[in-house]
Amino acid sequence: MAVGRPSKYNDEMLDKAYGYLDNYMAVGDLVPSIAGLADELGICEKTCYNWAEKYPDFLQSLERIKTRQHRRLLNGGLANELNPTIVKLGLTTNHGYSDKSATDVTTQGKPVESIGWTVVSANAS
Repeated sequence: MAVGRPSKYNDEMLDKAYGYLDNYMAVGDLVPSIAGLADELGICEKTCYNWAEKYPDFLQSLERIKTRQHRRLLNGGLANELNPTIVKLGLTTNHGYSDKSATDVTTQGKPVESIGWTVVSANAS
């Protein structure tokens, strides 16, 4: 016996998800997001992820939103249309970018040579 409220998921919700993808700016979002989709559908973000696990078509809509978000962040950042701090946060948090740099101050890019060591005890006879 099922426990809990029946799911709101249906074909109309899937259509609305793709509608959000195409019209996220019309509802006031500068960048598409799962949070924006959830708000437009009248559900919580957790429900979006639960539906994505259960319904492959809905998962596809979430993946498309992530792809559009990635593209919008890149282009909006390059065109200086979006706040650089928000762009950096979105790209590092959601799209695998990192803000790391490494500096080699010892070998100038050459392999480190190992040095052989001999340990001699001060009490050795």
